[in-house]
Amino acid sequence: MFVLITYDVNTEDAAGRKRLRQVAKYCEKYGKRVQCSVFECDIEPAQCKVLQTNLKEIIDGAKDSLRFYYLGSKYKTKIEHFGVNKGLEVDEILVL
Repeated sequence: MFVLITYDVNTEDAAGRKRLRQVAKYCEKYGKRVQCSVFECDIEPAQCKVLQTNLKEIIDGAKDSLRFYYLGSKYKTKIEHFGVNKGLEVDEILVL
């Protein structure tokens, strides 16, 4: 399934800046960053639950927010992109 993850972490103190880095690093394991605090992930439902659980352990629920948007398997018809830096499609093969 295709999931869009967005987050807003309060960075007023050092602990918040650390949480922000941890959330971003963890999201990078599962998907592609498309904007500063936005990731696109093409993952299995079980992986999504693991990702959700771990991110909820990182954030401070009183100061930060985390949102998951479930776009399903036919997500390509639900996404439009305008402007620069379209990047790679999530399901494209990447050869390094």
